[in-house]
Amino acid sequence: MTIFRCRYPDVKIRDDVTYHDYVMENLDEYGDDILLVDGITGRSYTARQLKALVRRVGSALTRRGFKRRDVFCVFAPNLPEFAIIQLAVISIGGILTTANPLYTPGELSRQLADSTAKYIITIPMFADTVNKAAENYGKLQAKYVFGEADGFKPFTELMQDDGSAFPTNLKFNPKEDIALLPYSSGTTGVPKGVMLTHYSLVANYTQIDHAPFRNTSSVRRSTVLILPLFHLYGIMVIAGSIRNGTKVVTLPRFEQEQYLRAVEKYRASSLNLVPPLVLFLAKSPLVSNYDLSCVEELGSGAAPLGKELTDELIKRLGGNKTLRQGYGLTETSPVVTTSPRDKFKYGSAGMIIPNTEIKFVDISNGRELGVNEDGELWCRGPQNMKGYWNRPDSTAATLDKNGWLHTGDIGHIDEDGCVFIVDRLKELIKYKGFQVPPAELEALLIAFEGVADVAVIGVPDLEAGELPRAYIVKKPGAQLSEETVKKFIARECAPHKRLRGGVRFVSEIPKSPSGKILRRLLRDQLKQEMKAKL
Repeated sequence: MTIFRCRYPDVKIRDDVTYHDYVMENLDEYGDDILLVDGITGRSYTARQLKALVRRVGSALTRRGFKRRDVFCVFAPNLPEFAIIQLAVISIGGILTTANPLYTPGELSRQLADSTAKYIITIPMFADTVNKAAENYGKLQAKYVFGEADGFKPFTELMQDDGSAFPTNLKFNPKEDIALLPYSSGTTGVPKGVMLTHYSLVANYTQIDHAPFRNTSSVRRSTVLILPLFHLYGIMVIAGSIRNGTKVVTLPRFEQEQYLRAVEKYRASSLNLVPPLVLFLAKSPLVSNYDLSCVEELGSGAAPLGKELTDELIKRLGGNKTLRQGYGLTETSPVVTTSPRDKFKYGSAGMIIPNTEIKFVDISNGRELGVNEDGELWCRGPQNMKGYWNRPDSTAATLDKNGWLHTGDIGHIDEDGCVFIVDRLKELIKYKGFQVPPAELEALLIAFEGVADVAVIGVPDLEAGELPRAYIVKKPGAQLSEETVKKFIARECAPHKRLRGGVRFVSEIPKSPSGKILRRLLRDQLKQEMKAKL
């Protein structure tokens, strides 16, 4: 068997500690150090305040009927209070699910129903969306808001509790109890709840904190967090920062000058990025107006990054920085590979982290492949998910009986142990790091008047990664236009799912004998079109 492992020794992973205790383990040491800052208002919380507020909010929720294994949904942009509500919910035995704040009422109600959420928190701006989703779902027990909104209970009331109802006798089973329920489309299909246990999350933090992979800024660290906190990448950054005493400055959305001002003002020593942000920092003339000399370390994930862009960014920021790439999935808590400090290769997703095995499998015959042979990446380790929420068939199709998680990504490992991701089997479209499930758009479009058949694929784009494009077969006599179809999707879906790659009207959608859409043939056709334009 050709199984590849980390080139560094395994690490000891604690199986007796919960996620919340692990994240908050060092708060007493940090005391009055500020750990959380709102980059817009300057509102901040010290380590001591964070610890007290987690207890107060947990107590208040318990007093108001929140029970163990209840699901609490956060539907909000990045805020410092995300850390408080997350740790409070999980510390009283709850499960936290996060929804994209750009979701429409229909999208939100579907996640609420699938996750069986009983509680939700949002901001005043999104109260109407929550109300419409709640009316459709019908099973929410309480609605909370950061601020004030009619029909919502203010979060400040929870913060004012005296903490006396906080449950102190809960017994957790870290390997079985679910802490987080983020949503992912997995290898294919509609979004599914990913069950991440206390153990899988603690394991992944421990793995990437191993000495060869650990960040080592020469100053006390700070970071500006623009990565969305409904995404596991963002959750990992804020939780790991709290554990390590890093000041996290949150921004609710990406606005170019606002972001640059925050990096300069708060002297961010490390930045976690996605390729579109790397592109902005490398090429935008605005960057020259700000002092970013504070930045020492950069990390990038969610999509591969090439040599030219990497070189350009490092040169722009002073030439003595490091930019490390990583690879992972929501289903792996999320990291599988990352770049050690002393081993970086352009275009590589880094090296296998400790306590993790991977192999590459020929998709045509199941043969395990060797060095520099492209195949589907399978991984096995303590960070793998427990499974998909209430979807045993989807779980069995992704996580096999031997513990191997079939990622749907195509890649290889080279003779130095560096992993390269070159393609993917899974049909998921990645737009600026956001997941766009083709099946979800197809389900909407097939029900649209005048559409006989449809397929959706991603069109490569330098800045965004991929742009969703729909191929549509019209019903006889239908008067459909590209603009009509685009407006329909824009009305029904979050902005990142819009058909920015356009609409193409075709005579048929290529399918297998069993009726499965052959998106590979559409992608091959697209490649030929792009070559013809060169």
